[in-house]
Amino acid sequence: MSDENPTGEFLPTRKSLLSRLKNWDDNDSWRDFFDTYWRLIYDVARKSGFNDAEAQDIVQETVISVAGQIAEFRYDATKGRFKNWLGLITRCRIADHLRKKYRDAARAPGERSDWQSHQDTLAALPDPKAAELDALWETEWHKRLLALAMERVKRKVRAEHFQIFELCAVQEWPVSKVSKALGVSLALIYVTRHRVGALLKKELRRVETETE
Repeated sequence: MSDENPTGEFLPTRKSLLSRLKNWDDNDSWRDFFDTYWRLIYDVARKSGFNDAEAQDIVQETVISVAGQIAEFRYDATKGRFKNWLGLITRCRIADHLRKKYRDAARAPGERSDWQSHQDTLAALPDPKAAELDALWETEWHKRLLALAMERVKRKVRAEHFQIFELCAVQEWPVSKVSKALGVSLALIYVTRHRVGALLKKELRRVETETE
C-alpha cells in the first residue's frame, strides 16, 4: 500500500459516493473509497498493537466486509452515521485478529493449556477492547477532519497569518517567541490568532457536517 492520501488530505464521507459503492462494478468509486479510508483503518490497527502486515490484512478484510454489507447500508444521519458503521466493521475485523492471536498463543508448542477454558474465555469476549477501539477510532477520525479543516483554512488566509496561528495554536509557542521569530507585533499576533481560530472552527463544523 502506498501512502497516496496523507492525513492532511483525508476526504469526508459523501452521500453520492456511498450510493455509487452499491455498484460493485464501479471501480473508480471503490478506488476513491479505498484511497480515502485505508490509512485511517491502517493507523487504528497499528495503534491497536498489530504489525504492518497484520494491519494491511485488517484493511483488506475491512474493505471486503464493507463491499459485502454496503447494499444493506441506509444513509440516514438521524439514525446512524457512516463513520460509526465503518468504525464498527473495522473493530470487528480487529477483534477477529485479536482472537486469532489468542488462539495461536493457546496452541503454541510446549505450552500446556486447557482448550475448552480458552474457548469459554473467547465466548465471554465477543468484542475485545471495544471501548478502547471506539475511542481510538474517534480520535483518529477527528484528527483527519481537523487536518482537512486546517488545510482549507491555509488556502483562505495569508501565509504569514497561517504561520502565526500554527506557531501559537498548534506548536504552542509563547506569543513573545512568535513575535521575536517572525518580527511582528503582539497586537497582530493576538488578532490573527483570534480570526484564524474562528475560521478554523467554522471549517471544522462544515467538515463534520459533510461526514454525517
